[in-house]
Amino acid sequence: MKTMSVQVLTQSITVTDRAAAELLNLITDQDKQGSALRVWVAGGGCSGLQYGLALDDSTPEESDLVISDKGVKIYIDDMSLQYMEGSTVDFVDDVLGGGFKIENPNATASCGCGSSFKTEGAGGGCGSGGCGSGGCGSR
Repeated sequence: MKTMSVQVLTQSITVTDRAAAELLNLITDQDKQGSALRVWVAGGGCSGLQYGLALDDSTPEESDLVISDKGVKIYIDDMSLQYMEGSTVDFVDDVLGGGFKIENPNATASCGCGSSFKTEGAGGGCGSGGCGSGGCGSR
């Protein structure tokens, strides 16, 4: 049996109180106790990079970092973390409904949809479609 070393971090990505409550309710409602929020960055979107968020009820992958904040586990790969270090996951309500939003201090430009962004030194080469178009390397 292969032993996996998982690094647990506490401050590289945080969740707001509202996002934590919504995530914990979602996990309970979907009967997915023990699940984590998987967060990733992929090429695509109108600004070059886009965020991905999903509930993940599997064990973390070998390249994942596991972050714990306010009772929520977050899985993120180290490539994505370099673009998202210091980010906060929030839950917001607007005229279109509620949803999770990432506040990223590393983003130098973003798309109106809120899921596409660009960082200093990261060109927008992949994303020629609109918001959420997938682009290259979408997960």
